[in-house]
Amino acid sequence: MSLSDQDRSTTGAPGVICVGESMALVSPSDGQGLEHAAACTISFGGAESTVALYLAEMGHRAGWVSQVGDDPFGRRLLSTLNRHGVDTSHVRVIEEAPTGVYFKDPQPGATKVHYYRSGSAASKMSMAILEDLPLAEARLIHVSGITAALSESCCGLLTDIFARARRDGTMVSFDVNYRSGLWSVEQAAGVLADFARQADVVLVGRDEAEILWGTSSAESIAAFIDSGGTVVVKDDDVGATEIASGTTTFVPAETVDVVEPVGAGDAFAAGYLSALLRSDDPHTRLQHGHRLAARALGSYDDFVPETGR
Repeated sequence: MSLSDQDRSTTGAPGVICVGESMALVSPSDGQGLEHAAACTISFGGAESTVALYLAEMGHRAGWVSQVGDDPFGRRLLSTLNRHGVDTSHVRVIEEAPTGVYFKDPQPGATKVHYYRSGSAASKMSMAILEDLPLAEARLIHVSGITAALSESCCGLLTDIFARARRDGTMVSFDVNYRSGLWSVEQAAGVLADFARQADVVLVGRDEAEILWGTSSAESIAAFIDSGGTVVVKDDDVGATEIASGTTTFVPAETVDVVEPVGAGDAFAAGYLSALLRSDDPHTRLQHGHRLAARALGSYDDFVPETGR
Protein backbone atom coordinates (compact mmCIF):
# COMPACT_ATOMS: atom_id res chain seq x y z
CA MET A 1 0.00 0.00 0.00
CA SER A 2 1.40 3.42 -0.92
CA LEU A 3 1.80 6.24 1.58
CA SER A 4 -0.95 8.17 -0.17
CA ASP A 5 -3.34 5.27 0.28
CA GLN A 6 -2.34 4.84 3.91
CA ASP A 7 -3.05 8.50 4.65
CA ARG A 8 -6.34 8.82 2.77
CA SER A 9 -9.62 8.37 4.61
CA THR A 10 -12.64 6.84 2.95
CA THR A 11 -13.98 10.34 2.28
CA GLY A 12 -10.77 11.64 0.73
CA ALA A 13 -10.04 13.88 3.73
CA PRO A 14 -6.40 14.58 4.63
CA GLY A 15 -4.73 11.83 6.61
CA VAL A 16 -2.40 14.37 8.24
CA ILE A 17 -3.81 17.72 9.34
CA CYS A 18 -1.42 20.56 10.22
CA VAL A 19 -2.93 23.56 12.00
CA GLY A 20 -1.18 26.92 12.39
CA GLU A 21 -0.16 30.23 10.90
CA SER A 22 1.79 30.75 7.69
CA MET A 23 3.03 34.14 6.55
CA ALA A 24 4.49 35.82 3.53
CA LEU A 25 8.29 35.73 3.75
CA VAL A 26 10.44 38.51 2.31
CA SER A 27 14.14 37.69 1.94
CA PRO A 28 17.07 39.53 0.31
CA SER A 29 17.75 37.74 -2.95
CA ASP A 30 21.51 38.28 -2.70
CA GLY A 31 21.94 37.09 0.90
CA GLN A 32 22.80 40.58 2.15
CA GLY A 33 21.14 42.25 5.12
CA LEU A 34 17.86 44.08 4.57
CA GLU A 35 19.51 47.44 5.18
CA HIS A 36 21.66 47.09 2.06
CA ALA A 37 19.83 44.53 -0.12
CA ALA A 38 18.98 45.78 -3.60
CA ALA A 39 16.21 43.24 -4.24
CA CYS A 40 14.09 40.77 -2.29
CA THR A 41 12.12 37.64 -3.08
CA ILE A 42 8.70 36.68 -1.75
CA SER A 43 7.96 33.19 -0.53
CA PHE A 44 6.13 31.78 2.48
CA GLY A 45 6.94 30.27 5.80
CA GLY A 46 5.20 28.77 8.78
CA ALA A 47 6.03 25.79 10.96
CA GLU A 48 2.91 23.76 10.28
CA SER A 49 2.56 24.57 6.58
CA THR A 50 6.23 23.68 6.06
CA VAL A 51 5.63 20.29 7.67
CA ALA A 52 2.59 19.82 5.42
CA LEU A 53 4.62 20.69 2.31
CA TYR A 54 7.31 18.12 3.08
CA LEU A 55 4.76 15.45 3.97
CA ALA A 56 2.89 16.05 0.71
CA GLU A 57 6.17 15.79 -1.19
CA MET A 58 6.78 12.40 0.44
CA GLY A 59 3.42 11.07 -0.73
CA HIS A 60 1.21 11.70 2.30
CA ARG A 61 -2.20 13.27 1.90
CA ALA A 62 -1.49 16.36 4.00
CA GLY A 63 -3.78 19.26 4.74
CA TRP A 64 -3.06 22.69 6.19
CA VAL A 65 -5.72 24.47 8.24
CA SER A 66 -5.56 28.16 9.10
CA GLN A 67 -6.88 31.62 8.24
CA VAL A 68 -5.42 34.05 5.70
CA GLY A 69 -6.38 37.54 4.70
CA ASP A 70 -8.35 38.38 1.58
CA ASP A 71 -5.22 39.84 0.03
CA PRO A 72 -2.51 39.02 -2.56
CA PHE A 73 -0.33 37.30 0.05
CA GLY A 74 -3.17 35.03 1.16
CA ARG A 75 -4.08 34.09 -2.40
CA ARG A 76 -0.46 33.49 -3.34
CA LEU A 77 0.09 31.35 -0.25
CA LEU A 78 -2.89 29.12 -1.02
CA SER A 79 -1.94 28.70 -4.67
CA THR A 80 1.63 27.78 -3.68
CA LEU A 81 0.49 25.14 -1.20
CA ASN A 82 -2.02 23.74 -3.69
CA ARG A 83 0.64 23.53 -6.37
CA HIS A 84 2.76 21.39 -4.06
CA GLY A 85 -0.13 19.05 -3.27
CA VAL A 86 -1.24 20.36 0.13
CA ASP A 87 -5.00 20.29 0.78
CA THR A 88 -6.16 23.83 1.73
CA SER A 89 -9.89 23.22 1.43
CA HIS A 90 -10.44 24.00 5.13
CA VAL A 91 -8.51 27.29 5.15
CA ARG A 92 -10.69 30.31 5.86
CA VAL A 93 -10.19 33.56 3.94
CA ILE A 94 -11.30 36.55 5.99
CA GLU A 95 -11.62 40.22 5.10
CA GLU A 96 -11.16 41.78 8.52
CA ALA A 97 -7.46 40.98 8.98
CA PRO A 98 -4.36 40.64 6.75
CA THR A 99 -2.06 37.72 6.08
CA GLY A 100 1.01 38.09 8.31
CA VAL A 101 4.41 39.00 6.90
CA TYR A 102 7.95 38.41 8.14
CA PHE A 103 11.39 39.39 6.91
CA LYS A 104 14.67 37.52 7.04
CA ASP A 105 17.68 39.73 7.67
CA PRO A 106 20.94 37.82 7.01
CA GLN A 107 23.76 38.96 9.28
CA PRO A 108 27.31 37.64 9.79
CA GLY A 109 27.02 34.46 11.79
CA ALA A 110 23.24 34.48 12.07
CA THR A 111 19.96 35.51 10.47
CA LYS A 112 17.60 37.84 12.29
CA VAL A 113 13.88 37.53 11.70
CA HIS A 114 11.46 40.45 11.90
CA TYR A 115 7.77 39.55 12.31
CA TYR A 116 4.77 41.68 11.37
CA ARG A 117 2.01 39.34 12.47
CA SER A 118 0.15 41.24 15.20
CA GLY A 119 -3.56 41.20 14.37
CA SER A 120 -3.06 38.81 11.47
CA ALA A 121 -5.86 36.67 10.08
CA ALA A 122 -4.35 33.56 11.65
CA SER A 123 -4.10 35.21 15.08
CA LYS A 124 -7.89 35.46 15.01
CA MET A 125 -8.36 31.69 14.68
CA SER A 126 -10.67 30.11 17.24
CA MET A 127 -12.44 26.83 17.85
CA ALA A 128 -14.84 27.81 15.07
CA ILE A 129 -12.22 26.85 12.49
CA LEU A 130 -12.70 23.22 13.50
CA GLU A 131 -16.29 23.20 12.24
CA ASP A 132 -16.66 20.57 9.51
CA LEU A 133 -12.99 19.61 9.89
CA PRO A 134 -12.70 15.79 9.78
CA LEU A 135 -10.25 15.45 12.67
CA ALA A 136 -11.60 12.02 13.60
CA GLU A 137 -10.68 10.67 10.15
CA ALA A 138 -7.06 11.83 10.32
CA ARG A 139 -4.21 9.55 11.30
CA LEU A 140 -2.23 12.46 12.71
CA ILE A 141 -2.80 16.07 13.74
CA HIS A 142 0.30 18.27 13.90
CA VAL A 143 0.41 21.52 15.88
CA SER A 144 3.03 23.71 17.53
CA GLY A 145 3.48 26.05 20.45
CA ILE A 146 3.64 29.03 18.12
CA THR A 147 -0.14 28.90 17.73
CA ALA A 148 -0.64 29.07 21.50
CA ALA A 149 1.32 32.34 21.59
CA LEU A 150 -0.63 34.14 18.86
CA SER A 151 -3.75 34.99 20.89
CA GLU A 152 -6.05 33.75 23.61
CA SER A 153 -8.44 32.35 21.01
CA CYS A 154 -5.60 30.48 19.29
CA CYS A 155 -4.54 28.95 22.60
CA GLY A 156 -8.14 27.87 23.12
CA LEU A 157 -8.09 26.34 19.65
CA LEU A 158 -5.16 24.11 20.64
CA THR A 159 -6.95 23.10 23.83
CA ASP A 160 -9.96 22.02 21.80
CA ILE A 161 -7.83 20.15 19.25
CA PHE A 162 -6.23 18.08 22.02
CA ALA A 163 -9.62 17.39 23.59
CA ARG A 164 -11.18 16.28 20.32
CA ALA A 165 -8.16 14.14 19.40
CA ARG A 166 -8.29 12.43 22.78
CA ARG A 167 -12.01 11.77 22.33
CA ASP A 168 -11.55 10.40 18.80
CA GLY A 169 -8.35 8.47 19.45
CA THR A 170 -6.38 10.50 16.89
CA MET A 171 -2.62 10.83 17.31
CA VAL A 172 -1.30 14.37 17.96
CA SER A 173 2.27 15.55 17.41
CA PHE A 174 3.31 18.76 19.18
CA ASP A 175 6.41 20.77 18.29
CA VAL A 176 7.16 23.02 21.27
CA ASN A 177 8.60 25.78 19.05
CA TYR A 178 9.09 28.40 21.77
CA ARG A 179 9.42 31.89 20.27
CA SER A 180 10.75 34.47 22.73
CA GLY A 181 9.55 37.29 20.47
CA LEU A 182 5.94 36.19 20.99
CA TRP A 183 5.87 35.60 24.75
CA SER A 184 8.10 35.41 27.81
CA VAL A 185 9.37 32.27 29.50
CA GLU A 186 7.08 33.02 32.44
CA GLN A 187 4.07 33.14 30.13
CA ALA A 188 5.03 30.16 27.99
CA ALA A 189 6.62 27.54 30.25
CA GLY A 190 3.50 26.21 31.93
CA VAL A 191 1.28 26.41 28.85
CA LEU A 192 3.75 24.59 26.62
CA ALA A 193 4.43 21.94 29.26
CA ASP A 194 0.69 21.29 29.56
CA PHE A 195 0.28 20.79 25.81
CA ALA A 196 3.41 18.62 25.64
CA ARG A 197 1.99 16.34 28.32
CA GLN A 198 -1.15 15.81 26.26
CA ALA A 199 0.64 14.95 23.01
CA ASP A 200 1.39 11.49 21.67
CA VAL A 201 4.62 12.78 20.11
CA VAL A 202 6.57 15.79 21.41
CA LEU A 203 9.34 17.41 19.38
CA VAL A 204 11.51 19.86 21.29
CA GLY A 205 14.95 21.43 21.06
CA ARG A 206 17.27 20.69 23.97
CA ASP A 207 18.17 24.37 24.19
CA GLU A 208 14.56 25.63 24.25
CA ALA A 209 13.63 23.04 26.87
CA GLU A 210 16.48 24.26 29.05
CA ILE A 211 15.27 27.85 28.66
CA LEU A 212 11.66 26.93 29.43
CA TRP A 213 11.95 24.21 32.05
CA GLY A 214 15.53 24.21 33.30
CA THR A 215 16.20 20.74 31.89
CA SER A 216 19.64 19.92 30.49
CA SER A 217 19.43 16.54 28.73
CA ALA A 218 17.07 14.42 26.68
CA GLU A 219 16.46 12.18 29.68
CA SER A 220 15.61 15.07 32.00
CA ILE A 221 13.27 16.56 29.39
CA ALA A 222 11.40 13.27 28.98
CA ALA A 223 11.19 12.90 32.77
CA PHE A 224 9.82 16.44 33.10
CA ILE A 225 7.15 15.92 30.42
CA ASP A 226 6.32 12.44 31.75
CA SER A 227 3.43 11.96 29.34
CA GLY A 228 3.78 8.27 28.57
CA GLY A 229 4.15 9.20 24.91
CA THR A 230 7.15 9.69 22.65
CA VAL A 231 9.59 12.54 23.26
CA VAL A 232 12.03 13.57 20.53
CA VAL A 233 14.81 15.94 21.60
CA LYS A 234 16.75 17.79 18.91
CA ASP A 235 20.24 18.98 19.85
CA ASP A 236 21.34 21.10 16.87
CA ASP A 237 24.43 19.66 15.14
CA VAL A 238 24.92 17.00 17.83
CA GLY A 239 21.97 14.78 16.98
CA ALA A 240 18.49 13.79 18.08
CA THR A 241 17.19 11.42 20.74
CA GLU A 242 13.88 9.56 20.87
CA ILE A 243 12.65 8.36 24.25
CA ALA A 244 9.59 6.10 24.26
CA SER A 245 8.38 3.19 26.40
CA GLY A 246 11.60 3.16 28.40
CA THR A 247 13.79 2.92 25.28
CA THR A 248 16.27 5.61 24.29
CA THR A 249 17.55 5.93 20.72
CA PHE A 250 20.16 8.49 19.63
CA VAL A 251 21.19 9.26 16.05
CA PRO A 252 23.91 11.86 15.34
CA ALA A 253 23.19 14.75 13.01
CA GLU A 254 24.55 14.74 9.47
CA THR A 255 27.53 16.90 8.62
CA VAL A 256 26.37 19.77 6.43
CA ASP A 257 27.53 23.22 5.34
CA VAL A 258 24.92 25.43 6.97
CA VAL A 259 23.54 28.28 4.89
CA GLU A 260 20.78 29.10 7.38
CA PRO A 261 19.23 27.15 10.29
CA VAL A 262 15.71 28.62 10.02
CA GLY A 263 13.27 25.94 8.84
CA ALA A 264 15.47 22.95 9.67
CA GLY A 265 13.43 22.02 12.73
CA ASP A 266 10.24 21.81 10.70
CA ALA A 267 11.98 19.73 8.04
CA PHE A 268 13.22 17.37 10.76
CA ALA A 269 9.70 17.09 12.15
CA ALA A 270 8.29 16.22 8.74
CA GLY A 271 10.95 13.61 8.05
CA TYR A 272 10.47 12.02 11.45
CA LEU A 273 6.67 12.01 11.21
CA SER A 274 6.72 10.57 7.71
CA ALA A 275 8.79 7.63 8.93
CA LEU A 276 6.54 7.28 11.97
CA LEU A 277 3.49 7.01 9.71
CA ARG A 278 5.31 4.27 7.81
CA SER A 279 5.85 2.43 11.11
CA ASP A 280 9.63 2.62 10.70
CA ASP A 281 11.87 1.89 13.69
CA PRO A 282 13.17 4.73 15.94
CA HIS A 283 16.62 4.85 14.34
CA THR A 284 15.13 5.20 10.86
CA ARG A 285 12.69 7.88 12.04
CA LEU A 286 15.48 10.01 13.49
CA GLN A 287 17.72 9.40 10.49
CA HIS A 288 14.98 10.49 8.09
CA GLY A 289 14.47 13.63 10.15
CA HIS A 290 18.16 14.47 9.94
CA ARG A 291 18.22 13.98 6.18
CA LEU A 292 15.39 16.43 5.57
CA ALA A 293 16.88 18.91 8.06
CA ALA A 294 20.18 18.76 6.19
CA ARG A 295 18.38 19.71 2.98
CA ALA A 296 16.81 22.73 4.67
CA LEU A 297 20.09 23.80 6.27
CA GLY A 298 21.62 24.22 2.82
CA SER A 299 19.14 26.89 1.72
CA TYR A 300 17.72 30.26 2.72
CA ASP A 301 14.20 28.93 2.10
CA ASP A 302 12.02 27.32 4.77
CA PHE A 303 10.73 24.69 2.32
CA VAL A 304 13.33 23.20 -0.01
CA PRO A 305 11.75 20.91 -2.62
CA GLU A 306 13.58 17.76 -3.59
CA THR A 307 15.90 18.31 -6.53
CA GLY A 308 14.04 17.75 -9.79
CA ARG A 309 10.58 18.49 -8.42
